[in-house]
Amino acid sequence: MAELKTQKTGASVQAFVDGIADEERRSDCGKLVKLMRQVTGAKPAMWGPSIVGFGDRVLNYASGRELAWFVAGFSPRKQDLTFYLTGCREQTALLKKLGKHKLGGGCLYVRRLADVDQAVLKQLIERASKHSR
Repeated sequence: MAELKTQKTGASVQAFVDGIADEERRSDCGKLVKLMRQVTGAKPAMWGPSIVGFGDRVLNYASGRELAWFVAGFSPRKQDLTFYLTGCREQTALLKKLGKHKLGGGCLYVRRLADVDQAVLKQLIERASKHSR
């Protein structure tokens, strides 16, 4: 079976965030590192070249396959901030209050933090963290 490309690395999260060219995106990512660290209680780590993950967990598939992954994470993609939050789709009441966002492929997409209610985003991260543990 092929090995997953996205694995935890020893790369610096701070250097990654500092290297984001767009000032607003860099600022948003700095805020997200602080928020997600506070909510998860875990230090941030780079997963692959562009995902910032918090905490460690094991995903267990019905096939018996196990996969090392993070509890919650985000990535500053070209178009959107991509959030990896387990169980997010089921949080319909919170998603209605969140503000401008998209869902797809198990991810939550937000253009920028100014587009969403950050208190609601915090609740989504809290629920995803509890769901993942």
